[in-house]
Amino acid sequence: MESYELYCLADRRFYDSPSTVEGQPDFALASRDVPAGWEHVVGEMWMHYAPSGLELPAQGWKIHVSAGLADAERTLAIVWDYCVPRGIAFKFLRNEPVLVMVNSKSAPRGSSGKLVTVYPTDEAQLELVLKELDDLLDGVQGPYILSDLRYAEGPLFVRYGAFVSRYTLDPAGERVLALEDDRGRLVPDHRSPTFSTPPWITLPSFLQTHLDARNAVTTNDLAYTIDGVIQFSNGGGVYLGHHTETQAQVVLKEGRPYAGLDMSGRDAVARIGHERDILQRLEGLDVVPRVHDYFTLGDHHFLVQEFVDANPLQRELVRRYPLTRPDASEAELTEYAAWATKMVDDVQRAVGELHGRGVVFCDLHPDNVLLSTGDRLVLIDFEVATLAEDQARSALAHPGYAAPGDRQGPDVDLYALACIALGLFAPQATMLLHLHPGKAFQLADLIAETFPVPRATLDSAVRTIVGPDLIEDPEMAALPLPGRAPWTDVRDSIAKAIVAGATPERDDRLFPGDIAQFRPGGGINLATGAAGVLYALAKTGAGRFPSYEDWLREHARTTEIGPGLYDGLHGVAHVLDELGHHQDALDAIELTLADDFGSRDLGLHSGLAGIGLNLMHFAAEEPGLNSAATRVLDLVADRLGDVNDVPELSGEGKPRAGLMYGSSGPALLFVTAYERTGDTGLLDFAETALRQDLRRCIRTPEGMLQVNQGWRSLPYLEEGSAGIAMVLSRYLQHRPDEELAAELAALRLVTRCSYYVQPGLFMGRAGLLLAAAELGDSTDDLVRGLGWHALPYEGGLIFPGNQLLRLSTDLATGSAGVLLALGTALHERPVSLPFLGPPQWSESLSRRLPPKEV
Repeated sequence: MESYELYCLADRRFYDSPSTVEGQPDFALASRDVPAGWEHVVGEMWMHYAPSGLELPAQGWKIHVSAGLADAERTLAIVWDYCVPRGIAFKFLRNEPVLVMVNSKSAPRGSSGKLVTVYPTDEAQLELVLKELDDLLDGVQGPYILSDLRYAEGPLFVRYGAFVSRYTLDPAGERVLALEDDRGRLVPDHRSPTFSTPPWITLPSFLQTHLDARNAVTTNDLAYTIDGVIQFSNGGGVYLGHHTETQAQVVLKEGRPYAGLDMSGRDAVARIGHERDILQRLEGLDVVPRVHDYFTLGDHHFLVQEFVDANPLQRELVRRYPLTRPDASEAELTEYAAWATKMVDDVQRAVGELHGRGVVFCDLHPDNVLLSTGDRLVLIDFEVATLAEDQARSALAHPGYAAPGDRQGPDVDLYALACIALGLFAPQATMLLHLHPGKAFQLADLIAETFPVPRATLDSAVRTIVGPDLIEDPEMAALPLPGRAPWTDVRDSIAKAIVAGATPERDDRLFPGDIAQFRPGGGINLATGAAGVLYALAKTGAGRFPSYEDWLREHARTTEIGPGLYDGLHGVAHVLDELGHHQDALDAIELTLADDFGSRDLGLHSGLAGIGLNLMHFAAEEPGLNSAATRVLDLVADRLGDVNDVPELSGEGKPRAGLMYGSSGPALLFVTAYERTGDTGLLDFAETALRQDLRRCIRTPEGMLQVNQGWRSLPYLEEGSAGIAMVLSRYLQHRPDEELAAELAALRLVTRCSYYVQPGLFMGRAGLLLAAAELGDSTDDLVRGLGWHALPYEGGLIFPGNQLLRLSTDLATGSAGVLLALGTALHERPVSLPFLGPPQWSESLSRRLPPKEV
């Protein structure tokens, strides 16, 4: 999984490729002349080098070289000087910020630690390279690469995997990188944070001793027994355990050397040792856990702490927060406000006790506050705590509570306390303050409108956040907010911000959006690229932009991109056709017809449902596409299965439910095909698909039906109640069913909640608004609620994207999606996503697709 933080390096406002970081030179090695007879490809994160004409196998054993910051440049020079004369292909991370980020605490554990990848052509070369590089890299130290097998004691690791990108469907039905097994089939190339070999691969004999050495490190001789995992990070795990003699429960906190880096470059081992020292300084305070022990296992360090039987404040917030339930009452709002106000006071007293001992917490946020069953409040995670006398900044903090650069020492904690005072009423909204600090004024106003909280309490928090001299924010005050200003003013303001962010001089993207736009084709597609933004602007009457349309037309011809509806050429073709560029659209469709549709998932976003819907759309005017549309429809019907063929949980390695990736996408395909052909057998398939998604839903205590992921339930458009509800409603228009109508009523209850953490269309409030508008439900609160996330940009109105770390203008996560959702509720003409809304097929076109044989 990609790290959003990595895409925050280049720009403080928008997600961007780490390759665009200004003022940060690449590693010195990257400036060397490309060797004669070699090819060099510059990637976002990696610099790739290979001899011209070298034919590598499609898969095999690869070597990863690990190195910490101190040894990185030396390691790269050694690898270059070794590989180039021998004609061995390799790649390396391009600069120090990328190296820090991939080794940071929040980085994905499965890929962390890799500085260089070397590609041997066979096992004989693998053995030789390992032996010779091990000697050359003697003394280099770096993080352990969890996905690999370590060679000897140095920085070399090996793993069997793909050398080239091939794809297949995983058990969850999603397209993933693939290996070819011993029977010639493509199977998922698993990249988990544990070493394993594919079942058909035999470990080379010269690696066996290294595997034995790895397996020899166990916890059998420890004084503690590990009972379970509380959480993992790239810096190490946090485990629940007990003392083997006393049976006392403890928490063991692990620090991995050279991994889990913070902004100061300290690794997890340094921070674990520092946390021990801080906790010993605070010994005797009831608001911190007691230290029991400290030991090393291998080269990992472990801090053993008191186990506190408690829930994080964040979990209690989620459990109690009334606005995520439909139609919250005044009594519920009052009860919650009293609890939240008490929590702020209790946390403030606890932090005051730390300050009394001369310690600044520096990482205060609701996940680091524990509430025990006996009303004891405990602060945890002192890895980056500082001494008040040092007047230091935090080296690692939650972005929603991290103080700006002008706060040092105890003021760092006071800022975080103020964010908690607002954040308990507006969960995660304090993430927006690093994008625009003046948002605090508006958050306070919205909280005061919603909850019975003393205004003085909110104003005190705002003064701490923005400073005592600022009494209002003119930019925030001037924003035309949804539900308060006229629709056309809101629309034009959103369009102004979108256009202000455009970068037509770039080839990778036109409008800034989600990090997915830096995948192949992500900058032009419907979900995160130019196509989706231009679609929303045109549909809502916000304007046509010929030069931007020309940019899309040109890049649709030249960009490598798959065939999907939301992430590929079919979505681009659909938008080009909507904009009147019919021949460009047909040219794009033609490029997709050579695809092996059998390797695609069934979903609407990337798979056959979206492809089939678009082929039917074009076949209405281009009968030559009927056969392709019918073929896709047949494939979906053949692969759909029965209701019980899907598990009862969504995601986490299982097929996902919902509109974009689940069975509701195929259901939409079958309903639409029925509307065009009148073949009632297609409604049978649609019902099966809908019941598959309903099987993966759970009913909440309030009666809402939401997609069940086991650890949480989801109401959203992409994977959640809203997307299923829209397709089920469309189905019931053609085939009434009392049982399914009752399920629809439970699904649509989610549109009556008042708060959503993100504003976006796919996984936020805008998607609920779009669903409510199409279902005929009330939209007033959903429209006004977009004010929680509204921000100013270049004189216009803009919204943050997924994770709330940066602004976004795309359809799936950002302002274009918000614009389209508002248009669905407020525009004078019907507006929707492609193939949603009213039935698509007029009577004159209703029989052009041959009926599906049942």
